[in-house]
Amino acid sequence: MKPLVGSCRCGSTEIEISAAPIVTAACHCDGCRKMSSSAFSLTAMVPAPAFRVTKGDPVKGGAKGPQLDHYFCPDCMTWMFTRITGMDAFVNVRPTMFDDKNLAHPFMETMTAEKLDWVTLPVERSYTGFPPPEDFPELMQAFAAHWAEKTAGT
Repeated sequence: MKPLVGSCRCGSTEIEISAAPIVTAACHCDGCRKMSSSAFSLTAMVPAPAFRVTKGDPVKGGAKGPQLDHYFCPDCMTWMFTRITGMDAFVNVRPTMFDDKNLAHPFMETMTAEKLDWVTLPVERSYTGFPPPEDFPELMQAFAAHWAEKTAGT
């Protein structure tokens, strides 16, 4: 995958990903709804070595440890990415920071036990909480096939 550059709303902070996501998701938890000011938040889990901040100096905001840290543009306060403690292999980026609209399409939804009753998303997988660890190998394989089909020819 060629590197994709994403930016905050004001453009003073930029991030880059240079590998396909591990999976894309919509999270319906109360915290994500409040953070995004929406019915759910979108995320693209990308391999940590394929992620970097290329411009600006993001600041922690929202949830700040010990379980996770949210990072924002210090100027416009756009929520850009999240790092989860103990899950250093990937970074959760907000896919709407990028021009590639494929990133924003969620493959799965999580925390549906907390979702608003009127929300219905076109996802392949749905979990009342988070996927159990034993589901991840098959989930990642299924997403990889889905991603390859979705991005063929782009």
